[in-house]
Amino acid sequence: MRWSLDNLYTSFDSREFLEDNNKVLSLIEELKTWSRENFNSQENAQEKIQFFLGRVNELSSLIYKIAAYSELSLSVDAKNNKALMYLEKIEKTISETTEFDVAFKKWLSKLENVEEIINSSEFIKEHEFILKESIKDAEHMLSDEQEIVISKMKNTGSSAWAKLQEFLTSTHTVEISLEGEEKKLPLPVVRNMAYSEEEYVRKTAYFAELKSYHKIENSSAAALNGIKGEVINLSKLRGYESPLHMTLKNSRMDKETLDAMLEAIREYLPYFRNYLKKKAELLGHKSGKLPFYDLFAPIGKVDMKFTYDEARKFIVENFKSFSSELADFADRAFEENWIDAEPREGKRGGAFCYNLHPIKESRILANFDGSFSNVTTIAHELGHAYHGNCLIDETFLNSNYPMPIAETASIFCETLIIDAALKIANREEKIAILENSLQSSTQTIVDIYSRFLFEDEVFKRREDHSLSVEEFKEIMLDAQKKAYGDALDEKYMHPYMWVNKPHYYYADANYYNFPYAFGELFVRGLIAEYKKRGSEFAEDYKKLLSLTGKNDLYTLGKEMGFDLHSVDFWRSSLEVIKEEIDTFISATQVKCE
Repeated sequence: MRWSLDNLYTSFDSREFLEDNNKVLSLIEELKTWSRENFNSQENAQEKIQFFLGRVNELSSLIYKIAAYSELSLSVDAKNNKALMYLEKIEKTISETTEFDVAFKKWLSKLENVEEIINSSEFIKEHEFILKESIKDAEHMLSDEQEIVISKMKNTGSSAWAKLQEFLTSTHTVEISLEGEEKKLPLPVVRNMAYSEEEYVRKTAYFAELKSYHKIENSSAAALNGIKGEVINLSKLRGYESPLHMTLKNSRMDKETLDAMLEAIREYLPYFRNYLKKKAELLGHKSGKLPFYDLFAPIGKVDMKFTYDEARKFIVENFKSFSSELADFADRAFEENWIDAEPREGKRGGAFCYNLHPIKESRILANFDGSFSNVTTIAHELGHAYHGNCLIDETFLNSNYPMPIAETASIFCETLIIDAALKIANREEKIAILENSLQSSTQTIVDIYSRFLFEDEVFKRREDHSLSVEEFKEIMLDAQKKAYGDALDEKYMHPYMWVNKPHYYYADANYYNFPYAFGELFVRGLIAEYKKRGSEFAEDYKKLLSLTGKNDLYTLGKEMGFDLHSVDFWRSSLEVIKEEIDTFISATQVKCE
């Protein structure tokens, strides 16, 4: 249940690791000198673009490999000082690339015959989207000197704050008393108790978790204030209307798409609340409202516990319902130790996938406790890994896709497992599986909407002042009330969700919330197409994923016949979830009678 990183590097002291570090420094100096000599005229523009793209692909791949090894090592051992040291080193090194990156984009934006040059070379044509994005980037760039200073200052600004927050939550332990026994447990272990079958465990864990945050709340608030303040300043300096507009541009998503999606979500919130009220009724809450500690409570008599081997078998077999290629890929990830699934002290909470394009593999972090929810989490992360696999034949620059589309393959895989399981389930199993699916959809639609509202309000207030712990808690509770409405018990909410979600602390990935909603609803459209077309859809789906590094979201939607500017598209996806809610309520109503 622990991953192997040997295919990246065997250690920080290995010859390969040290040689790659030296090669990165050498390439950076070469590109600095070369750019100073070549970006002062438009002569031989085609040759210059071709050379620059080739070198940057090589350099970016090496930097990514070194950073990945450092980050992955640190994610399972927060006290790994060597990993932290090399991560800081590579971050400083990355700042050294700013000089030639800025010079290239500004030079490119001034070329008079860009289209002609792009069409003159197959290699350059492959990078057309990246080149045109670079020209747009130039519009928001400051002077060369300012860009270099900003890049360096971020290392001791937002990046340092983010590392502090990750250290705080990774090493954070919760004091909890269970059945008369006093324990100190890692935060991820206690948070996973939210899925326990016993209300006593869920409720005890909830109160213990909330109480424990007093130890790190002030540090977390300082980190969040520092990061958001930096983002606001940079977005203004670059001429963006707001951090949201900057995020949309970086996400290759337009405001029309976001507005259409959010409009549809707001329309369908009452249906999600009906599901939560029914769950509250089934769990015996006389108020008719669900306390936060029961959001993930299992419904149904079926024991949905899995050993790790059973989880592997369940995932691989159900992936076969879509394609044998996907199933074989998932099996390989388990077989070759790509997954670190064991919860332990010093390991960060949650789950993620790190696609390792330079070695054509991925690594997945999870905190597996045997619940069905954890099985779907691993399937979700395997979707990310499969997405990366569909891009391994692209250059490194063309393998980078924006956040909203990043959740597509992951939620697709998650949905495949749930749908396949529902087909073979008996009545009791169907209720349990369907409820688990609705838990997930409620998180990606309702809870994500609350996170969007929270972050939006934080940005607005941070314009004026640094926020206190109490203010962060107040905003979080207000966002939860607006999203969950009268379905969530106001006496048992979660004012500290801003502490345990690392997404708020990514200075270069703000609003890391709406991409999940986009992914869920975009997938619903894809699943509908798959059900219409059957097995032939698998190849078109694979092609879609392979195009995600060099297209904007609206164009990718058109590739599949979707109009992302239309509220009706998003309504049609939400309607599918509404039907699942109706099925769940009907099935549990019969049970109650």
